[in-house]
Amino acid sequence: MDVLCLDGSPREIGRGLGRRAAVAVREAVFATAQFQGLRQWLGGDRLTALEAAARRHFPEAVAEIEGIAEGAGVGFAEIFLWNCRGDLAGLDRSSEDGCTTIMVPATDGRPATIAHNEDGAPAFADHGFLARVAPARGLGFTAFCYPGMLPGHAFAVNDAGLVQTINNIRPRDLAVGVPRHVISRAVLAADGIDAALALLRREDRASGFHHALGEAASGRLYSVEAPASGCVAVAVTAPMAHANHLIQPAFATLAQDVSPSSAARQRRADALLAEGGADDPLAILFDRADAELPILCRGERDGDDSHTLATALFHFGAGRIDWSVHHGPDRAPVYGDKPGLD
Repeated sequence: MDVLCLDGSPREIGRGLGRRAAVAVREAVFATAQFQGLRQWLGGDRLTALEAAARRHFPEAVAEIEGIAEGAGVGFAEIFLWNCRGDLAGLDRSSEDGCTTIMVPATDGRPATIAHNEDGAPAFADHGFLARVAPARGLGFTAFCYPGMLPGHAFAVNDAGLVQTINNIRPRDLAVGVPRHVISRAVLAADGIDAALALLRREDRASGFHHALGEAASGRLYSVEAPASGCVAVAVTAPMAHANHLIQPAFATLAQDVSPSSAARQRRADALLAEGGADDPLAILFDRADAELPILCRGERDGDDSHTLATALFHFGAGRIDWSVHHGPDRAPVYGDKPGLD
């Protein structure tokens, strides 16, 4: 997998991300039905309010978006719109990206584990890349990136030993506030789980994701559901799976859209964990027992229009993270890292 190394100010980092993805932004992103559906919001009051909230609270993230637009040679408004794709009400969201995450707490003989399938539109199958970022101020990180988007909403690990993976969710409680991609980017600058949770508990979020968070120093592992109207953070004490809908009882009455694919992947992953699958989380993520709605997606007509773009495996604890990226069960890792942390 390609690794792009960047440093400097937020705007300089953004320019590097934009240059790397310039062709994909024009030929893949702007051509998607999802982006065409978003265009109705350009120049509107809601998008203006989302931008104002982002600039007020996270100006460095906005500077990074400005840099992405400059590097890609396109307008800021279009790139900012793309980074708000989950924050806009009234949009047909049935084709939004999927993802499946397996979380396994540490045992006496095994470190804590987060394993994650990053599912996105088939149009992005050849356009994802890893970025190794060293900001002039703050923590560095390595993240899987989509063309035209802030890092942080797929899978990443930062230099403080914080792991974050993201699952899309589709609750109907969207609000005006800080865009969820901006919040996810801010988490990459957090020095541990407690700081990350404080960001996810902000009450001014426009929408949200499911976040799996792991901390190398302590081995702590959290599953966090964070729609706009609340945040439930659960310390993972037994193996669990999460797909693309809210599963915590606290959100039982919150209206949400649950795709057939998400429901099927959640059921299958839960069943495999009940059968002892926690010993091999990659086997769960590579499962295709359900030919129409598999966990490992390859562009099936599943209602989610999803394709597994990459699979990440993180083992962490005792101040270390060992992690790798895979492109499927029949291939060796395409990326691996075993850093020691101070």
